[in-house]
Amino acid sequence: MAQFYSSKRRVTTRPVPQIFTVTVTDLDPFGQGVARHEGKAVFVAGVLPGEQAEIQLTESKRQFAKGKVKQLLNHSPQRVEPRCLYFGLCGGCQQQHASEALQQQSKAAALLRMISRETGVTPQQEPVIAGPQYGYRRRARLGLLWQPKQQKLLMGFRQAASADLVVVKQCPVLAPELEQLLVPLHECLNGLQAVRRLGHVELVLADNGPLLVLRHLDTLAERDRQALRVFAQPRKLTVYLAPDSERLEKLCGETPYYQVDGLRLDFSPRDFIQVNGAVNQQMVAQALEWLEINPNDRILDLFCGMGNFTLPLARRAKAVVGIEGVATLVANGQYNAHKNLLSNVSFFHQNLEEDVAQQPWAAQGFDKVMLDPARAGAAGVMSHIVKLAPKRVVYVSCNPTTLARDSKVLLDAGYCLARVRMLDMFPHTGHLESMALFTKVPRVAAK
Repeated sequence: MAQFYSSKRRVTTRPVPQIFTVTVTDLDPFGQGVARHEGKAVFVAGVLPGEQAEIQLTESKRQFAKGKVKQLLNHSPQRVEPRCLYFGLCGGCQQQHASEALQQQSKAAALLRMISRETGVTPQQEPVIAGPQYGYRRRARLGLLWQPKQQKLLMGFRQAASADLVVVKQCPVLAPELEQLLVPLHECLNGLQAVRRLGHVELVLADNGPLLVLRHLDTLAERDRQALRVFAQPRKLTVYLAPDSERLEKLCGETPYYQVDGLRLDFSPRDFIQVNGAVNQQMVAQALEWLEINPNDRILDLFCGMGNFTLPLARRAKAVVGIEGVATLVANGQYNAHKNLLSNVSFFHQNLEEDVAQQPWAAQGFDKVMLDPARAGAAGVMSHIVKLAPKRVVYVSCNPTTLARDSKVLLDAGYCLARVRMLDMFPHTGHLESMALFTKVPRVAAK
């Protein structure tokens, strides 16, 4: 068989990866070092301001690039030793290599830059609201995965940029009461008959002790249920079983609760509560101070959850109305108001992304407004807040982009952005939470 060769055969070559040295000048909120190369911003994880590194480009876009460190050439005085054995592999934390001061400074600066750029207003920098840097997290979800070849159960957190699990035996950002459960809990679950059919486990620390929620894909045999009771009893652990995303069965233990502003709030394990209890206490206190509540005030609390702000507000105001889109949270808010003998609170179950002007609460008058929306912000209600013309608005945000966007509506309506504070709700992570106070600028009467 004849073979034919061409002298012009196309040769495919792979591009040579770009390697060069950069000096990092800033830290973005996600813990990435920011440098510049050939006029373009380059983001590099693991490098701090003032450090030089030899890096390799991993992604190059028109306006920015990303790189990974090949060699760190010097060390910043703000570099610290991460406490976690899994830092850099586990996707939970991104900034344990940076000092507490640097983390807070870079996040606060990023917040003010974004607000200034989007609104034209440059707020005064204020002290960060913070709590302990470790042992702060009172809620976590751990993935469970049966390994048939090894005949063992994996339990851990997701890897950075991956769905794979990092098996963890300790986690220094978890509340100590939860961290000490990790090893014995894994042993307990690995011994269940249903070990091959477990989904995940959630750990929550209530003020009256720890609890866990076990997602199981098949009905648990009585032997497994008893094993969980035996595990829970000496640890004063409350155990819930979750056969699906809707149902929840309390196997043993007490109804969980947490306290804020001297009030007791009972909650279901699936209810949203702030992960950082210490920062939550300070945040609620700051909101109460900023609103300057007097006994004749009527206050509107939007995206109110089960009353984290609503009930403390009701202790001081004439009347408080809470609006929430999740029915179970509304029910718990009503229950907690009753338990705490607060009769001046009304809760409404309403979707705040719909036409709020037609909702039953919207025709009422309010002196002050409190809102704590999800990451998507509060675009659906901002124009109605303007119509209500409250004297003061406190906006708690978990997304500076939507906070800046929604701020424009109030600023255009004549409000003043009076105060902004960064909330260090999730130390060592890229989460940037904040709270802002808007005050009504009095109109000057025409001469």
